[in-house]
Amino acid sequence: MSSSSSYEQPQVITCKAAVAWRAGEPLVMEEVEVSPPQPLEIRIKVVCTSLCRSDLSAWESQSLLPRIFGHEAAGIVESIGEGVTEFVKGDHVLAVFTGECGSCRHCISGKSNMCQVLGMERRGLMHSDQKTRFSIKGKPVYHYCAVSSFSEYTVVHSGCAVKVHPLAPLHKICLLSCGAAAGLGAAWNVADVQRGSSVVIFGLGTVGLSVAQGAKLRGAAQIIGVDINSSKAEQAKIFGVTDFINSNDISEPIHQVIKRMTGGGADFSFECVGDTGVATTALQSCSDGWGMTVTLGVPKVKPEVSAHYGLFLSGKSLKGTLFGGWKPKSDLPSLIEKYMNKEIMIDELVTHDLAFDDINEAFELMREGKCLRCVLHMSKWCIEFSWYVKQ
Repeated sequence: MSSSSSYEQPQVITCKAAVAWRAGEPLVMEEVEVSPPQPLEIRIKVVCTSLCRSDLSAWESQSLLPRIFGHEAAGIVESIGEGVTEFVKGDHVLAVFTGECGSCRHCISGKSNMCQVLGMERRGLMHSDQKTRFSIKGKPVYHYCAVSSFSEYTVVHSGCAVKVHPLAPLHKICLLSCGAAAGLGAAWNVADVQRGSSVVIFGLGTVGLSVAQGAKLRGAAQIIGVDINSSKAEQAKIFGVTDFINSNDISEPIHQVIKRMTGGGADFSFECVGDTGVATTALQSCSDGWGMTVTLGVPKVKPEVSAHYGLFLSGKSLKGTLFGGWKPKSDLPSLIEKYMNKEIMIDELVTHDLAFDDINEAFELMREGKCLRCVLHMSKWCIEFSWYVKQ
């Protein structure tokens, strides 16, 4: 299908999408036109998509509207653009918010997953031609993170999709296209947590619990979870958290409590909240001499991190990470294989399975802190199948 003689030009598709018209206001189900995939792009029939906190944060604050959010998604290739050789119609795929071109300086360095060609897209447009593939009555609708999975069909660059095994459950592995993978990668790739080490995690959402799982699998001796929601304490134990602290329930600075619990500070500290003040606290909570703080959260306000220079003179380090250091095409298949072999837990992160029409309920659940991941199913059959699998 990739040769010019056999290539058939796909046509415009009209489908249902959840469109954000105003920041923080309920999404509206609209009939949208989805353009054919352009060269090196694929059009995906979205099977399921999960709601990530960054979708919530962007929905509450973005001015680039109207827009179709969503970036944790799995689906089936519906059509391919000219020049695509990696995918064919019917392939099962994960869509990812950061791509891998395989040829830029970062992709070939072996040191980075920050693709210079297909990095995180912030302008609501396609990487290739800086245009949108969505429209309503001829007026453009912006993309989000070059994925926009809150739509029955979407178009992504072929470098921002990963082919997956057809038996892998799409309604579970969609979490590996962002949050779950980011947390595991932070523990394994970025921090390289060692056996017997002490770890503190600020924020026990999907990302934080995935960090805990990664640290547990590496043999960490002490994993402290910090959150303002005490109802997360029992669930956190499943992922390896050995000690829980509700930061609202203590009267002294949290970093002093952690230093006392760890005998001088944690070996590794992870900020999974998206708050630069918490990043500073995480840095204060790790050990002098070798303590490493990894920040994963995306702050909604005050993006600047403030810390006394003495923290760094004492030997502490602060590292950032995008997507846990994973190169999506190179690395995600091995993570999916680990899930299929029951080496990592993903199912336990899915607290709600909802129909796509109930997307605003999913946003409210996340805003109120009542869920980890809501998986939205595009068809009634998918959600019924998901229920059957759980039994």
